[in-house]
Amino acid sequence: MALQLGDIVPDFEAATTQGTINFHDWIGEGWAILFSHPKDFTPVCTTELGEVARLRGDFATRNTKVIGLSVDSVDNHVEWEKDIAETQGQVVNFPMIGDPDATIANLFGMIHPNASTTATVRSVFVIDHQRRLRLTLTYPASTGRNFKEILRVLDSLQLTDKYMVSTPVNWKDGDDVVISPALTDEEATAKFP
Repeated sequence: MALQLGDIVPDFEAATTQGTINFHDWIGEGWAILFSHPKDFTPVCTTELGEVARLRGDFATRNTKVIGLSVDSVDNHVEWEKDIAETQGQVVNFPMIGDPDATIANLFGMIHPNASTTATVRSVFVIDHQRRLRLTLTYPASTGRNFKEILRVLDSLQLTDKYMVSTPVNWKDGDDVVISPALTDEEATAKFP
C-alpha cells in the first residue's frame, strides 16, 4: 500500500555519500526531506542538486535535513558531485543514498509502474520530527522541482503545527493566516489578542 499523509515513514539502513545511516536515527529531533532524482549525471537533476546545496542553510534554519536518493551507486554519486560542483558552483553538502537495487525506492513508491524500472520518479517527501509523512510531491522526469515552494510548504507545516491556524492560497512566511474554525470565538480572542 502506498504511503499516506500522516503515516510513519519506513525506517531503513543505507549507504550514503556521507557513510551508512539508519534513516530514523539520521532524522534526529528535527524534520527531514527525502527526495529522489531519476538518474545521476542528467541535466535537470544536476541543477536540482545544485539548488538544494545552495538552499541548505534555509533548510537548516527550519531544523530540517535533506537527503537525496537514486538507483545509482554511492560511487557514482561521488563522481557526480564533482560535476555538480563544476557546473552549478555548489559543493553537495548533504548525503545522497545509493540504492542500486531500488529497495528503498520501492519502499517509498518512487518507481512508477508505467515508467522506467531503472530510474526513480522525481519525488519529495517531507517528514516531521515524529517520522510522520507530511507532504509528498511527484514530478515528471522532464520538470525540475521548485525548492522555494518546498520551503514555503515547510514553513506552513511548521507554523500550523505550532498554532491553530491554516495558511491561505499563495501564503508565504509573514503573511496573514486563517484562524482554525475549531476554535471558539473566546478561544481565538484569548490565543490571538
